[in-house]
Amino acid sequence: MNRFDKTNRFFNFIMKFRLSLIFTLLIIIICIFGIHSVDDNTSKKQLESLENAIYRGVVQCYALEGTYPPNLDYLKAHYGLTYDSDKYFVDYQIFSSNMMPDITVIPIPKDYNNANNLFHSVTEDFADEP
Repeated sequence: MNRFDKTNRFFNFIMKFRLSLIFTLLIIIICIFGIHSVDDNTSKKQLESLENAIYRGVVQCYALEGTYPPNLDYLKAHYGLTYDSDKYFVDYQIFSSNMMPDITVIPIPKDYNNANNLFHSVTEDFADEP
């Protein structure tokens, strides 16, 4: 040990443990990508589950009542359909009581509500100006 050595001690520390640091960073990166992958798969399964629940409710209503439900609220009230309307947009188009309705489920992006609120606040600010 040389007291008069002017080399950077932090750099020496990193050089001693560089393999450990690289391995730790690699593990952290793999974990982050794994969590992101699980989140994507979960979102896809939730969308698929909602579509299946709506179709099951529609078919059950037709089997029991002889007509398709007139709207989505009817399914919610009489057949127990629940979903997060902030997360999914459901388009339910009925043509007649004896034809299967056209059902489209669209996931709403996570930043949509924030962007929509920002848009409305900016347009209100401009509307207030003379």
